[in-house]
Amino acid sequence: MLSNNKKLIAVIGATGQQGGGVLRALQARGQFKVRALTRNPDKRRELAEEVVEADVDKPRTLTAAFEGAHGVFLVTNFRGAAADELMQATAAIRAAKDAGVKHFIWSTLPDVEAISGGKFDVPHFTGKAKIDRVVKDAGFENYTFVIAPCYYQNLAGALAPRKQADGSMGWALPLDPTLRVIHMGDINELGNIVAGAFANSDEAGNGQYLPLVGDFMSFDQILETLNRQGHNLSFKRVTKESFAGSFPGAAEIAEMFSYWEAHTYLGSDSSGLIALANKVAGREPTRFSTWARENFPKQLNATDGASH
Repeated sequence: MLSNNKKLIAVIGATGQQGGGVLRALQARGQFKVRALTRNPDKRRELAEEVVEADVDKPRTLTAAFEGAHGVFLVTNFRGAAADELMQATAAIRAAKDAGVKHFIWSTLPDVEAISGGKFDVPHFTGKAKIDRVVKDAGFENYTFVIAPCYYQNLAGALAPRKQADGSMGWALPLDPTLRVIHMGDINELGNIVAGAFANSDEAGNGQYLPLVGDFMSFDQILETLNRQGHNLSFKRVTKESFAGSFPGAAEIAEMFSYWEAHTYLGSDSSGLIALANKVAGREPTRFSTWARENFPKQLNATDGASH
């Protein structure tokens, strides 16, 4: 039995969508020991063979959390305070370096400020991108950046279709639906890239950027895909100004759409990075049509008699 010689990977945010996917992918590979890090380990013993307390807001918990770990996966939560995210990530990076971690993987996003020359202000993207430099400067033997896409899940969640003024179900967004600018993916599959990067550090551990992209679409294509599957959804383009007041945080979403229109989600031609990410993951990510067929909720007004 070599189980004692398996390298240990510590996963921050193990109860979230990204961290949970990373946890499952590492467990499925079976070549690492996995330590799930969470604020409430007693409630989540079933997560992994080791479940340890870690809170990025309490740096003292991180020392024990990273002890003996070969690798660390870090994702932080953006809650409107980019300064907190920088503080949290910096604390985790420092603690990992002090613990002798060899391979550090950080879940980042494109640097909208740099890509657009300061024209667009999307803090929840740029705030994460600013942390890349802290990771680079920390001096890890191996480090990797993974980039989460626009989650397919958003279209059934935060960006779900709503009842429109004309009675239809659909979207009213400040986005040109004809432009193919949205890099999308099933966020649960980010873990395949992360696990692959830990397993192939020679190929993916030298500061590579690995985006998860299952599909690259326009909103018209999204709509067409869903309506072909039996939905009856509409899209109306609205002004940035009218959208910006519609809910808290809407102004930044509107700004993000303007950035996509000008530069795409990833900000540049990323086909080489996507190819490397898929190679490292050892599989192609799920296409939107496949995901939607299984996961996109049937219309509220659907009368197809299906029990689900």
